[in-house]
Amino acid sequence: MARVRKNMAMQGLTGLLGDQFLMRTDKAGRTIVSSRPVFKEGRAFSQAQADHQEAFREAALYAKGAKDLEVYIRKAERTPQNAYNIAVADWFSPPEVKEVDLSEWDGQAGQVIRVRALDDVKVERVEVALRDAQGTVLEQGPAQAADESWWTYTTRAQASGATQVLATAWDLPGHSGQLTAQTT
Repeated sequence: MARVRKNMAMQGLTGLLGDQFLMRTDKAGRTIVSSRPVFKEGRAFSQAQADHQEAFREAALYAKGAKDLEVYIRKAERTPQNAYNIAVADWFSPPEVKEVDLSEWDGQAGQVIRVRALDDVKVERVEVALRDAQGTVLEQGPAQAADESWWTYTTRAQASGATQVLATAWDLPGHSGQLTAQTT
């Protein structure tokens, strides 16, 4: 990609140039030149394209209502993107639970289970559920934020035998990611 700097003929130019080029200026003041989009009438979209268009409609609807949130405004500062763009991208990027740390928990009540959860903008909440070998929920509840990526959950009940620990993280758009850890 070519970069032109301090070109007085191009700087600030917007609109169509002939029938070939579309020029616009982004938030950072850069002039973007691209080929003119061409849309054929009567074109047919594949199911995957139709699904993506529907997902983008949902993302745009979310971003319209969320673009004024402080977290998106701060994330857009000093970038060429605006808060709306950040909110759309956040909608498409669900959180990930990267790790469930059971090193400080041996099945006793009052011990800590740590969860590392990440998102491109913010992990809104994390919930932990403990299940026995038959899948019965022994306990569940919200974890507390410890720092940028780590959350802590303090157990309330004693668990013996094989126990499954399910950690679920949610982001601002309401999407979730999960990770399961197993004790023996």
